[in-house]
Amino acid sequence: MQIFYAPDINGNSYTLDEKESKHLIRVLRMTKGSNVRLIDGKGNLYEGIISNPDHNKCTIDITGKIKDFEKRNYRLHIAISPLKNPERFEWFVEKSVEIGIDEITPLICKNTEKPGIKSDRVNNLIISAMKQSLKAKKTILHEPHSFKDFISSDLNGIRMIAHCDPSTERKKISEACSKNANSIILIGPEGDFSREEVTSAITMGFIPVHLGPSRLRTETAGVAACHSIYVINQ
Repeated sequence: MQIFYAPDINGNSYTLDEKESKHLIRVLRMTKGSNVRLIDGKGNLYEGIISNPDHNKCTIDITGKIKDFEKRNYRLHIAISPLKNPERFEWFVEKSVEIGIDEITPLICKNTEKPGIKSDRVNNLIISAMKQSLKAKKTILHEPHSFKDFISSDLNGIRMIAHCDPSTERKKISEACSKNANSIILIGPEGDFSREEVTSAITMGFIPVHLGPSRLRTETAGVAACHSIYVINQ
């Protein structure tokens, strides 16, 4: 069954925009009476049927609503450095949304080479991945934060910093985190966090962790961290 994003859904019917209407009617060739699903990005999933198969303004009658669809018992916030190649950062976003993540913050570190991201494009990727993986709650994409400002902010949960320096004692994520606990994980840039950043984070209560013996790319480390938290909570 096809899923469509309807952030402003309200009432007993919903009219898709022109782009979504054309996809539903012309590409998928759905007709009056066909079943569809809508998600609002707030955690709710709606069942509906097509009542007016207009390819410019397709109207769907709402027949049911599931509140807090597949709500998780934990929240995950990953703060990760933007990358010189934006496609690699976008790959992290797409895969982490598919696995399950609540918040993403681009983290500007000492070794970050390219601090900017294309927020509109990344948000569109989030919506696409949310629909593809049947998530009803939209991942929040925050504005970029400096490393110093982020670690000093009010963060609710187990705080971890994943870095590659073997001279510092580090725990496995499974040793630092526990089931049903909110988690915040810092992932550094291609050149890793500086020693000063690691020390500052530890001083602010972040637990140093590692993701195994392999040295991972930033985007791979982000996905690995996301999946580790997912497995812990199964």
